[in-house]
Amino acid sequence: MSNTLGQGLANQVHGQLLLTVSEQQNRAGYGVSCNLPGQNQSLNIKKKTKSHQKPLVSDIFPVNHLYVKRKYLSHEIRRLISFVPRAVLATDPVSQSAGKFDLDGRSELQISVDESNPGSLFQINIQVTNSSPSLTLHWGTIHDGQQNWKLPSRHPEGTQNYKNRALRTPFVKSGENSFLKIEVDDPQIKAIEFLLFDESQNKWFKNNGQNFQVRLVSDVRTAQNISVPEDLVQVQAYLRWERKGKQMYTPEQEKEEYEAARTELLEEVARGTAIDELRAKLTSNSDTLKDPLDPLGKVLVEKIPDDLIQIQAYIRWEKAGKPNYSQDQQIKEFEEARKELQNELDKGMSLDEIRKKIVKGNIQTKVTKQLKNKKYFTVERIQRKKRDIMQLLNKHAAESLKTEVSVMPRAPTTLELCSKVKEEQDGGCVLNKKVFKFGDKELLALVTNPNGKIKIYLATDLKGPVTLHWGLSKRAGEWMAPPPGIIPPGSTLEQKASETQFVEGFSGDLSLQSVEIEIGDDQYVGMPFVLQSGGQWIKSNDSDFYIELGVGKEKKDAGNGEGTAKALLDRISELESDAERSFMHRFNIATDLTEWAKDQGELGLAGLLVWMRFMATRQLTWNRNYNVKPREISKAQDNLTDSLQRIYESYPQYREIVRMIMSTVGRGGEGDVGQRIRDEILVIQRNNDCKGGMMEEWHQKLHNNTSPDDVVICQALIDYISSDFDISVYWNTLNSNGITKERLLSYDRGIHSEPHFRRDQKEGLLRDLGNYLRTLKAVHSGADLQSAIATCMGYSAQGQGFMVGVEVHPISGLPSGFPELLQFILHHVEDKQVEPLLEGLLEARVELRPLLLRSHDRLKDLIFLDLALDSTVRTAIERGYEELNNAEPQKIMHFIALVLENLVLSSDSNEDLIYCLKEWNYTLQMSKSQDDHWALYAKSVLDRSRLALTSKAEHYQRILQPSAEYLGSLLGVDKWAVSIFTEEIIRAGSAASLSLLLNRLDPILRETAHLGSWQVISPVEVIGYVVIVNELLAVQNVSYERPTVLVSKRVKGEEEIPDGTVAVLTPDMPDILSHVSVRARNSKVCFATCFDPNILSDLQSKEGKLIRVKPTSSDLIYSEVKETETLNGSPLTAKVEESSPAITIARKEFAGRYAISSDEFSPEMVGAKSRNISYLKGKVPSWVGLPTSVALPFGVFEKVLSEDSNKNVAEKIEVLKKRLQGGEFSALHDIRETVLQLTASPQLVQELKDKMKSAGMPWPGDEGEQRWQQAWMAIKKVWASKWNERAYFSTRKAKLDHNYLCMAVLVQEIISADYAFVIHTINPSSRDSSEIYAEVVKGLGETLVGAYPGRALSYVCKKTNLDSPKILGYPSKPIGLFIKRSIIFRSDSNGEDLEGYAGAGLYDSVPMDEEEKVVLDYSTDRLLVDPGFRNSILSSIAKAGSAIEELYGSPQDIEGVVKDGKIFVVQTRPQV
Repeated sequence: MSNTLGQGLANQVHGQLLLTVSEQQNRAGYGVSCNLPGQNQSLNIKKKTKSHQKPLVSDIFPVNHLYVKRKYLSHEIRRLISFVPRAVLATDPVSQSAGKFDLDGRSELQISVDESNPGSLFQINIQVTNSSPSLTLHWGTIHDGQQNWKLPSRHPEGTQNYKNRALRTPFVKSGENSFLKIEVDDPQIKAIEFLLFDESQNKWFKNNGQNFQVRLVSDVRTAQNISVPEDLVQVQAYLRWERKGKQMYTPEQEKEEYEAARTELLEEVARGTAIDELRAKLTSNSDTLKDPLDPLGKVLVEKIPDDLIQIQAYIRWEKAGKPNYSQDQQIKEFEEARKELQNELDKGMSLDEIRKKIVKGNIQTKVTKQLKNKKYFTVERIQRKKRDIMQLLNKHAAESLKTEVSVMPRAPTTLELCSKVKEEQDGGCVLNKKVFKFGDKELLALVTNPNGKIKIYLATDLKGPVTLHWGLSKRAGEWMAPPPGIIPPGSTLEQKASETQFVEGFSGDLSLQSVEIEIGDDQYVGMPFVLQSGGQWIKSNDSDFYIELGVGKEKKDAGNGEGTAKALLDRISELESDAERSFMHRFNIATDLTEWAKDQGELGLAGLLVWMRFMATRQLTWNRNYNVKPREISKAQDNLTDSLQRIYESYPQYREIVRMIMSTVGRGGEGDVGQRIRDEILVIQRNNDCKGGMMEEWHQKLHNNTSPDDVVICQALIDYISSDFDISVYWNTLNSNGITKERLLSYDRGIHSEPHFRRDQKEGLLRDLGNYLRTLKAVHSGADLQSAIATCMGYSAQGQGFMVGVEVHPISGLPSGFPELLQFILHHVEDKQVEPLLEGLLEARVELRPLLLRSHDRLKDLIFLDLALDSTVRTAIERGYEELNNAEPQKIMHFIALVLENLVLSSDSNEDLIYCLKEWNYTLQMSKSQDDHWALYAKSVLDRSRLALTSKAEHYQRILQPSAEYLGSLLGVDKWAVSIFTEEIIRAGSAASLSLLLNRLDPILRETAHLGSWQVISPVEVIGYVVIVNELLAVQNVSYERPTVLVSKRVKGEEEIPDGTVAVLTPDMPDILSHVSVRARNSKVCFATCFDPNILSDLQSKEGKLIRVKPTSSDLIYSEVKETETLNGSPLTAKVEESSPAITIARKEFAGRYAISSDEFSPEMVGAKSRNISYLKGKVPSWVGLPTSVALPFGVFEKVLSEDSNKNVAEKIEVLKKRLQGGEFSALHDIRETVLQLTASPQLVQELKDKMKSAGMPWPGDEGEQRWQQAWMAIKKVWASKWNERAYFSTRKAKLDHNYLCMAVLVQEIISADYAFVIHTINPSSRDSSEIYAEVVKGLGETLVGAYPGRALSYVCKKTNLDSPKILGYPSKPIGLFIKRSIIFRSDSNGEDLEGYAGAGLYDSVPMDEEEKVVLDYSTDRLLVDPGFRNSILSSIAKAGSAIEELYGSPQDIEGVVKDGKIFVVQTRPQV
């Protein structure tokens, strides 16, 4: 915004050029030439004879003062005026003078307006030079006060009516030019508007995206020989300005007011008023003009200094909350500020008094800073709109991963079979292998490396003599003659090549012919060649063949492609030799493959992404001896991004991966978008006299094959020149972007020289290279922020010789205020303090999101803008890490919320991330309100956020890494690039930034919440050797020979602890009451979670060393020890279970009944789980509910298995059990699957039906046979869990006879729980018998006792004060399980509660209906946000536990649920 009229606004609003014509110049003309802001062409109106040119910009209204000039103007200006027509060529909202316009760099539009002719008021003359013969004027007229086109009755001959909406008039062709004359005779017509249309090219010509407009205004058509002195016009203009409240005028309005004042005076004179009378009237009626005829010839109005208006406007802006005003709004704000100060002056206050009043503190500094580089205030921080975060929800999960169905293998060709023989003969050391196809013939190129010597085999099925014309290269694109010592016998050596005849036979097959060449060393990188056969040259698609010698890139077996779209990747590999010819070829091939990739689902698109990213990271050849025009590359890019846009639009589940693909490809464009790269480098060389050296080499490279490297080279040149020609800066820019000297030399047109320029070239080069960088980015850098913003907001031709004829229209439908928001981002993009920038970037992405979710003709430009905004968030965060040094945790949490929001906006399935974001916002509210629990709650949110990032990383690893490894192997990509492929993808996104922020906050929260670096689950002091494993599950059946401290990255919660293990230390977060936690405590194994990555890293560095682990009351310490040290002085050996009475299982027999009621539960019929529930009936407090229960007793499974209908199943199980006894543990899975094949006898069905109905339980069969089959399957799954890995290894470890294990099934009606809990009536971690410890989860309890990630809500209660639960940790489990009214079948074996053996939780409980997995929103959960409700529920759970412990007289392990505030206990057992 400008603070002055005559100065600032002239830079923002294009002046409307109003031209006056004198009477004696009737039919005579004058020339006008003016450069408007944003316009490079001169605008001219020419008439036939010379005349005086009136100044175009009036000086009668400087911003805060008024000089009314009395001096008479020159004789020429004082000539009588009889006619004052004005013609203005305009666009809405900005008007421009009629004149000349460049249409396409070759043709020019010229417009002139003649004053009235006989029979018409105006004559508009339109000429187009170098025009097409099919040019048409598409036009209409504008009447006063209206905007829609009217169709005049008078129009040139040949005009046609176009759909009653416009007229179309053909131009008259004369030589190279076209002419048209339009006469206007209707006084209501105030303007004509038009476009030019070339029918032969179907091309429209517009004026910066708008209509051309010629405004027609006739001021005084009948006045004859009338003139008024200019000083009176100025006085009249002042009086008009005063009457209108001394408004702030733009230059355009100034001129309009000046001419309006002249018109009023001319009308007075035309009515007979004499000039003297007019002068007397004006001077006597003006109260403001103290002395209009003072000796100085000026009337002075006290000036309000600009800086005061700026300060007053700033004060108004601050009071309004620093809103993000548009420039129009800011202009109004400056005018309001001026009015306020003028009112103060009118009240008698002096300027000095005003200054003392408003200039306080550092406000002057603030204003100066704001207006340093611009004419308007910008917000220091935007006001983000308040929105419901759930509006950002995406639930577009991609299709489940499926390896592509294998196709029928084709028979190998003769060449392939013979190649295999050669590969085996050379020891399988294959460096490269390609098959070139031409017609129905093939050429095999095989490079091996036996014994360190490179061998090249060429073989073909061509018939007749074949000559190999070949050379060697030390860098790509080079062709050198081979040394005489390596050419095969009979070869001839020429200047730059050798010729060798193919000989009959290859690997013993005489139908082929071949050549074998041995290269003694590795100084050569490739072999270019062509073939000659039958008098014709044979090439590879018009280019030389080329085979890389693959030095240092020995190919590995690509494997079977499991987990990939294998057929697609195989096809990509086959086409790579063609794709590496040029970017045009690669992009065209990729376009052809997009539909195939889409049809293969997520894996197909993953394959395309891998290929494109290998390209983008320079792992694949960009150009191979092929000269391609930049416009051809640009067009190929355009086609590819169009194809990707269509997938993005139609398949929302693939948007995330499509965005990643697009980020590897430039935007491209049709027409001359790419051609400008060729043309404009010549402009730079011509303008700046730099036609040799590095600039000429770069010019040749650009003409041959432009690439994304050119963006970096251009930036390096700009940096070099800006640094006062410091050549190290040039190389730093190149090297930091992956471009080395060797890479510059490797181009087909290599760049050998360094840049050298003269100092007098500096200004011009910086200007022209800056313009050229925009051209390069328009093609290669779709996700560059400035380029993406410019593309979306629109731009037109700028710069001399740059972007000539280019016009990109603004995208339609952008949100209100969006341009100002993008402008804010550009102004702050390099700020050191990044928080306001981050907020602006996120606001822009959220505003943009609705457009990205629906069809739009410019969708891909919107996608590229969103990618640019996304990328800028990441770079801003990296720059802002320093800002967080010593920052308060609230600021770090705010940064986390911003980055998490960015990740939400980039994810297809973001529900978990959204709930994490809601929880961070809730945490910030807790912190601001000084809630005592804010840090503890924040720690749970942090843990959940980490789990979400882990889940996302694992998903990327599953879908991308197999494709990277398979395709990378096929294409010979460097091993390091393949191994870190997925890791680099993750690092390039917001997830990596978020992880760093979480790591920074974690120790702060732990310190604030007094959590320490460890959570000790099983506090046992031990000594052992450190062993690092990825996951505990993978080693659960391993037996370690010496005491082992396992450091495991993953612990799910259901695993067994391996023999010989004395400690398990993990960064994972299993629940304290999970199976593995219980097993650790029962086995006296130290078990703890480490929250500090630095400690964990130190532990991992001690692999193989002996350490002592010692838990304390609130932490865990460890240290290295000598092998002579032990806890009790005894030698170190693997831990052996202490001798104890032998544990035996009493075999159970079938008691003749398939089902029993709870009244019949006994030790011979059911396990302790069923009996304990029966025992609680009538004994627990009335407010504790119990589920209705029946059971299938011991022996039913064995009885069913022995029935004739299941004979085959029984035999198969016996065979599988023998395999299991032989150590073949895969048989466990097969046994479980076989058990599911059992059929139920009618007697079983009937008895179970009777018992369930008599207990008041619903019978599944009443809902149909299918429902009974669901129930029967659930029963069989319970029986089958006898053979799950966890249970089998546990009983084996305890030396229990697995065959004696019997399984009863407890049948209960499911309570549709709000929450589930587990109680230990003695604190398991501290073993404090005065405390009850409990954990609570939302939904069913399976997430608590099963392998579900995250922690439950945990708390303790003193038994002496059960009304005061103390929270130890808030929940971080992302998933809750919910189910409608149903039946659950619980395992109840005879091996679960044996003395000295904790068998609980080993076997499965299976609901009849599948649970619904629900992503949890804790920010709205009453248990977390309502302290009163939470205290009531938790204390009730603790009281139930206390009552049951008192009932049994021993510590209890209790499971239950909460439904509508009521407590239900579903089982209890002795706490072990």
